[in-house]
Amino acid sequence: METPQGRPEPAQRAIAAACYVVLFVLGALQGLIGCFNYGRSPVPLWAIMFAVVIFATCVLAGWGMGTFGGGLAPALGWIIVSFVLSMGRPNGSIIITGTSAGEWYLYGGSLGAVTGVAAAYILRARARPRPRSGASAG
Repeated sequence: METPQGRPEPAQRAIAAACYVVLFVLGALQGLIGCFNYGRSPVPLWAIMFAVVIFATCVLAGWGMGTFGGGLAPALGWIIVSFVLSMGRPNGSIIITGTSAGEWYLYGGSLGAVTGVAAAYILRARARPRPRSGASAG
């Protein structure tokens, strides 16, 4: 339902905000799981699969929410977690190594997240009804 000014009701805004938070956490969890499992055997296959999963999550979240932000929320969660965990620690430990699997995970996942957000935006733009140019007088 909408208010007379055409704005969504406060309850709808709260539900939408909660959905964005859940999508952000979903992306962060995918990043967390991927950071610790990208190097499993067969080595580059798992890293590529994690990249495909974040791509699908961004596209489906944008499509499901019907907004650009729906695709952006899981991408931001994934990027923040993955890049924070890829930084070296003062004691010298590192979670995502500079191996081919680590590079496939970080670069492939980043590419998957960005293209997933772009695909969600394109899906949203195509779904939006276009105004008619030139109304015909009947």
